[in-house]
Amino acid sequence: MGLPWVRLDSTFHHNPKVVELVSANKWRAVCAYVASIAHAGAHGTDGYITEASLFLIHATRREANELVAAGLWHASPGGWDINGWDEFQVSDEAARRRRERAQKGGLARAAKAAQKGLRSV
Repeated sequence: MGLPWVRLDSTFHHNPKVVELVSANKWRAVCAYVASIAHAGAHGTDGYITEASLFLIHATRREANELVAAGLWHASPGGWDINGWDEFQVSDEAARRRRERAQKGGLARAAKAAQKGLRSV
């Protein structure tokens, strides 16, 4: 199960690794990096990007190599891991638990409101 959103640091564009890519006119790699974060979140991959999914993030092997060289991705068997995923993103399990707590809280509030409405009749 994927996440409906991911965290993207509002200063990611100042990250020296990103600045290095931009200064070298490697815009496709920067786009692929942001898309890879969204893809990993949406598909619950915990930051893993398969080689077969490169086209889904508008990337080629070239951009993957550029992201590895910049230190934004790490090579992994069959694909790549997004650097810092565990540090900056909510795990799929944590998101599931948070959703469950929110649903239980919503049900409890609805039940309380229904009881309150019955008492006023």
